[in-house]
Amino acid sequence: MDIFSTAQLNAVADNTEEAVTPILDMFFPDIEISDKEEIKFDNKPLKRRLSPFVAPFVQGKVVKRNGFKTETFTPAYIKDKRVFEPSANLKRRAGEPIGGTLTPAQRLQAAVADEIADMKDMRERRLETMAMEILRTGKVTVKGEGFGTVVVDFGRNANHTVTLAGAAAWDQAGVSPLANIKTWSSTVLKNSGKAVTDVIMDTLAYASFTADQSVKDALDIRRGAPAQAELAQLAELGLQFNGTIGNTRYWTYQNWYEDPDTGTETSMIPDNTVILVSKGLAGVRHFGAIKDIKSQSATDVSGNNGDGSFSRDIFIKSWDEEDPSVRYLMGQSAPLLVPYFVDATFCVTTK
Repeated sequence: MDIFSTAQLNAVADNTEEAVTPILDMFFPDIEISDKEEIKFDNKPLKRRLSPFVAPFVQGKVVKRNGFKTETFTPAYIKDKRVFEPSANLKRRAGEPIGGTLTPAQRLQAAVADEIADMKDMRERRLETMAMEILRTGKVTVKGEGFGTVVVDFGRNANHTVTLAGAAAWDQAGVSPLANIKTWSSTVLKNSGKAVTDVIMDTLAYASFTADQSVKDALDIRRGAPAQAELAQLAELGLQFNGTIGNTRYWTYQNWYEDPDTGTETSMIPDNTVILVSKGLAGVRHFGAIKDIKSQSATDVSGNNGDGSFSRDIFIKSWDEEDPSVRYLMGQSAPLLVPYFVDATFCVTTK
């Protein structure tokens, strides 16, 4: 068995457990994989029209069809390349008993699986940051070498981004955070047709929120809670369930990523941020086709011949360099997250 064959590498990728990303999984659960480079998605405006009344003997009134607009975007590639040097397989792996118990071939096979798992983990973290950016701004910024910087604007209502300043801030006397939440939830329902199901805050905004006695009295920590096992897993990943008020669940979120430009640890949710969102957002993870010549002659994990446009969420390949002697492993993906009801999100900076 050639552990570096395209089919085998992609089989390893398929069998590697996905990193759990709470925001991505909760609000962008659906996956669409295209056989085209471009990703197309339809925007259909919300119109609350009424059926026309006419007298029984009058002809029916022609009702204009509710149109839509198709947007097109060619996503940037994620291209993650790893190198394997021959000498690395002669060294003990982390966790291997002193003196070593594995052969070089076994170490190499384990190292390949490790690198593919790490590729997928990094990609999932990238998607998590994209999901959070969409919830906060209604946009997503795609930036990369040779790609430039492109902001994909999903057209969220400008009134769904609010900053509370001065006397309106949550830490000011006389301000009712709960009244604010109700007003913003009503705005989301009016503009999107979707009821807010979840409110997500950073810890500073939540501290200001729960400083209000009416919030303390209203929070129910039992009703609407996910299963205990799910809650424990989400808490490990930084998403903490804090209770419900009415039919809305309240969460705090803490998660970080290393900024690729600065190398600094950066919070996925800024300080004093409140996000209102409906699970009716209809968020989809779209993946464009990977145009790679190796897929033209390779077989996929099902044994089918490649067609030059490998339709996968991630495509793994490998090749040798003779001098110096190294083996390269590369994962490629072309993702774009799309919120089909972007007005089902609302973001507030509380001070």
